[in-house]
Amino acid sequence: MNMAHLSRTQTLSRKGNDTKLALIRSGVEIMTTYGYNGANLEHILKNVGVPKGSFYYYFKSKEDFGKAILDYYNIFFINKLDQHLLNQHIPSALDRIHAFYRDAKTNMAKYHFNRGCLVGEFMQNESLLPENYSILLNNILHQWQDKIFACLQIAQQQHEIHPQLDSKKLACFFWLGWEGAVSRAKLTKNAAPLDTFIEQFITLIQSNKNK
Repeated sequence: MNMAHLSRTQTLSRKGNDTKLALIRSGVEIMTTYGYNGANLEHILKNVGVPKGSFYYYFKSKEDFGKAILDYYNIFFINKLDQHLLNQHIPSALDRIHAFYRDAKTNMAKYHFNRGCLVGEFMQNESLLPENYSILLNNILHQWQDKIFACLQIAQQQHEIHPQLDSKKLACFFWLGWEGAVSRAKLTKNAAPLDTFIEQFITLIQSNKNK
């Protein structure tokens, strides 16, 4: 292979990767708004400027596309959690959870509460999703729970919450409530459900701190 051919191949490869990433990002935008089943592939392709026939060059099927979107979103969201929950500039572990909440609230408001959590959108129509999606969603939620669990353990070490609380179950409880709050905020088009959830969650775990 000569250098000119190698350069053209590398350029086409980069272009292909850029297009694939653009499709995934467009998919995230549409599916956080309409869910998996409500997402229109033609709309996604139009956003990126990709002909319909070219979609199958990048993805074998909508199912394959959805998995790529979930993987991309999970990596993005874990980085977001780490950004706040591991922030050494915020000494208090509970303040770190508050920082995550404020960031999520700001981002939902940015899109006028029309876009929710991708995982939450998928869960609402789990029975209509392709086979094995429920396993993927559960695995993602367990990863997120581990992040909150670790932060709550720090809160216990800092004596912000009682050391005997089951922080693993609390982490599970957090995501049960948070996903519901995000869905309700999308429904009502305001942040009140997020505010209510985080206020009550923090109050609950601090209520028996000194007992």
